[in-house]
Amino acid sequence: MSHTLWVGTRKGLFRLQKTNDLWEINQTSFLGHPVSLMFDDPRDQAVYVALNLGHFGVKIHRSDDRGATWTEVGVPKYPEAPEGEKGTTLNQIWALEAAGPNVADGIWAGTIPGGLFRTSDRGETWMLNTALWDHPTRAKWFGGGADHPGIHSICVDPRDHQHILLAVSCAGVWRSRDGGLSWELGGPGMIAEYMPPEGQNDPLVQDPHSMVRCPSKPDCLWVQHHNGVFRSVDNAASWTQVNGLQPSSFGFAVAVHPHDPETAWFVPGLKDEQRYPVAGKLSVTRTKDGGQTCDVLTNGLPQQHCYDLVYRHAMSIDSTGQQLAFGSTTGNLWTTADGGDSWQALPHHLPPIYAVRFGTDA
Repeated sequence: MSHTLWVGTRKGLFRLQKTNDLWEINQTSFLGHPVSLMFDDPRDQAVYVALNLGHFGVKIHRSDDRGATWTEVGVPKYPEAPEGEKGTTLNQIWALEAAGPNVADGIWAGTIPGGLFRTSDRGETWMLNTALWDHPTRAKWFGGGADHPGIHSICVDPRDHQHILLAVSCAGVWRSRDGGLSWELGGPGMIAEYMPPEGQNDPLVQDPHSMVRCPSKPDCLWVQHHNGVFRSVDNAASWTQVNGLQPSSFGFAVAVHPHDPETAWFVPGLKDEQRYPVAGKLSVTRTKDGGQTCDVLTNGLPQQHCYDLVYRHAMSIDSTGQQLAFGSTTGNLWTTADGGDSWQALPHHLPPIYAVRFGTDA
């Protein structure tokens, strides 16, 4: 069980330590600056953070001493535009994942606007994946909540690091079987109700909000989509919609049990304009049977006048599958040690939370 929790917020990075079943902040970094994402590398214990500094651009920092000190490293850069044309500017680092559990080095980064990059020198330099960037369908990609399309979920197959899945808002799910040398669009099954009827089933126009892979059963994936929840049991070759989730099937975050592909958690809300918990009652939806039935978990969560929204990276599960945490746009943070049966609110007044991630000190 992890005893470290990283929380990225609009006003800095917070490291929480668990002692005697209580979580307490024991370290702060980058106070006053937006920390949009963290990556705690299990291979060498290095920690990476992405900062979105607005006018000053996107920055990445690495710590080799668990957050005590930080070193600024490189950031992804797009190809220079032809003379007379406007170039592409990095807007956000939206995903950071290891190139594989058994790969000595290498980190993948997904970005807005829709670029996939890889570093092999611990973030000092980044190389654009041109096979995806130059794919002929890229002209049809479009933004969901952002002005530009973005890659927010990267799932490397633990059995074979050459097999990579990406989720793009909005361009669906993409697959590579050769380490990123070539790419193909994932299979059918998702539906985009925001499109004209004749185009709703097109895999290229889908808006997956978040995608996760079950580590112990890698062919099983869950997607929290703009139009519901979808599941694949054949490594994204096809998708099946999960019906009947309560109180809503809309949301951004999803977590899957690391040892049981049938068990997953979601934080539901109202769409599209409202985006707050149904009836102002915060809940977590859990299924233990692949979506056939669900539990609405509320013990310890506010059930009156609650308007917290949970972003796609603001929910995390540890290696045991029992400990979860999620944070909200109002700076609230909840944890559970029993798979969601009961939740504990941490007594801290945090800034709006962008990302939550358990540490690798399990």
